[in-house]
Amino acid sequence: MKIRYKIMLLFTLLVTAIISLLTGSVYYFAKLERKQVFAKRLKARATYNTQLYAIMGDSGLNILRRIDSVSLIGATVSRSIGMYTDNGTVLYQFDMPGTPRLTVTRDFLGEVQQKGEKAFIMDNREAIAVHRNAGKRDFIVVVAGHDDDGIERVETLNKILLISLILGVFLTALVSFLFARQLLRPIAQIIREVKDISSFDLSQRVRAGTGQDEMSQLGNTFNDLLGRLQEAFAIQRRFISNASHELSTPLTSVSSQVEVILQKDRSADEYKQVLYSVREDVQQMRQLTKSLLEIAKTGSQGGIELNEVRVDEVLMKVVGEVKKNNADYNVELDFGEFPEDEKDFVVFGNSELLYIAIRNVVENGCKYSPDKRSVVDLTFAYHKIFVKVVNQGVVIPAEEIPQIFQPFYRGATTATTRGFGLGLAMAERIIALHKGIIHVVSDKSNGTVFTIELPAIKIFN
Repeated sequence: MKIRYKIMLLFTLLVTAIISLLTGSVYYFAKLERKQVFAKRLKARATYNTQLYAIMGDSGLNILRRIDSVSLIGATVSRSIGMYTDNGTVLYQFDMPGTPRLTVTRDFLGEVQQKGEKAFIMDNREAIAVHRNAGKRDFIVVVAGHDDDGIERVETLNKILLISLILGVFLTALVSFLFARQLLRPIAQIIREVKDISSFDLSQRVRAGTGQDEMSQLGNTFNDLLGRLQEAFAIQRRFISNASHELSTPLTSVSSQVEVILQKDRSADEYKQVLYSVREDVQQMRQLTKSLLEIAKTGSQGGIELNEVRVDEVLMKVVGEVKKNNADYNVELDFGEFPEDEKDFVVFGNSELLYIAIRNVVENGCKYSPDKRSVVDLTFAYHKIFVKVVNQGVVIPAEEIPQIFQPFYRGATTATTRGFGLGLAMAERIIALHKGIIHVVSDKSNGTVFTIELPAIKIFN
């Protein structure tokens, strides 16, 4: 079932329940009010009879009979009146034509005498009995009647309420359908526009409008998602293109050299020279493959083993390995004042991945610095760990800084230096997996400063 019909059905049911409650309450209280009014009328008539008999005695009974006979004209109440002594003797009896005769028992009269007043139902008619003691006269008046006019008014009201309820439900269903259609129109529009968007063209956007309601927020959120997807697809295509190019270059070189050397017999030195060149190309391809596998691993957070890692130990390992792998590189390590709480210089992460990330940044600084030197500074503040890597290489243009973390990106000033352009991309992904960030500032006075910011374990406690 479509959501518009669900909204219409739910809205109609709710309004129907409310209208039914209101109409039912009106009918109930109207019926109750009729009973109360009619009971007062019966009691008033009984009181009138008792007062007249108390004042005039038996002569008042003739007056009552004439009054009751005259009241037959245009009467809408099927009425019966009786006056009895305590022992059951009938003092006065009047029944409207067509109504059952009023009859009472001595037990009933005794009960009324004890209570003084009693309301009851007799022959489907409402009735009231009143006991009075006027001087030496002790008697009971019983008045019964059927409120034809009142009941007719209540039934008419009931029909009006029922018709109103049916019309109300119908109008509610119609209005709720129009309301749901109008409410869901932006969603229907988004659905139509989304159907035209494919992975081959993510440049299209849905019309979100300029409002601040949930529909506009939904459209803007979906547009943001499309923007991220478009960027991810672009990065993926660029990554595949660059990876293919980087892999094909050494393969082409190896293939060409082998074809050339096989065209005719060569000397041992020539074969050895070609083998050395092939070995160099194979090592380059092996290093590229290793880097690609490492950067793929950093994109899968679920496969990473996380433990408590001391950053100072990782830095010491980085310094030792960088100097060991390249004797020309010089790395200076400076530790700031350590915090008292050990958890302020411990992160929750993977020591091997952190080592790869920081090593790539440090080696990058040494590689592109004329003096082959990087200065690493470790500081602590606000339950965060800051690793600054400073080198005096060529200043990175401001417009290139956002691009240097893209895989295979090579800046204009580094195009001549050997490398794949994967180190910083890998470092950023690893730091992001550890809930950290990398800042880059590059100018002539301070050189190029990479600042790695990592949250300490204590920040999560």
